[in-house]
Amino acid sequence: MLRQINDPYVEKAKKEGYKSRAAFKLIEIQDKFKIIKNNSIVIDLGAAPGGWSQVASKICNKIIAVDLLDMAPIPKVNFIKGDFLEETTMQKVMEIMKDSKADVVLSDMAPSSCGIKKVDHLRIVNLIEAVYEFCKISLNEGGTMVAKIFQGGAEAELLTDIKLRFSKVVHFKPNSSRKESVEMYLVATGFKNGNHIS
Repeated sequence: MLRQINDPYVEKAKKEGYKSRAAFKLIEIQDKFKIIKNNSIVIDLGAAPGGWSQVASKICNKIIAVDLLDMAPIPKVNFIKGDFLEETTMQKVMEIMKDSKADVVLSDMAPSSCGIKKVDHLRIVNLIEAVYEFCKISLNEGGTMVAKIFQGGAEAELLTDIKLRFSKVVHFKPNSSRKESVEMYLVATGFKNGNHIS
């Protein structure tokens, strides 16, 4: 609680009207990589409470936010309550998308930690893999995936596969990530569909 009270990004989020301090992580990612354009279609997985969707909505007009938890309405954001891994949720996403695909898939999700390193490692790898599989279905050619990872928590085999499907894959730690946190973000740009893998 003390860390939260003394956190400058918590105060900054309140002042600037963001729903969470996490908004500044995406702002930094956007400033560095320019992943969202004004005509982008963005899917925000694990979106609640909505900080990342808010940031995206200031840049583009079509955002689909998905979460198991409720989320207060945000202008330009279509919210779907559900598990993105379930077919019924995916169908709702596709209904909003119609014949389009996303330009950017965002995931600031992290699995709940049990404190056992091997189990936590497997959980984050499985979650990243799920986001990656979602991208294979929903991303446009040339699209971008941004997913939270933990240092030492990215399986080499999975990263190798991701690098085959994206032109560029980098790790990035925003300044707004707490220094003691092991979180980083995988920023994968230039998605290649199955016909363009070399």
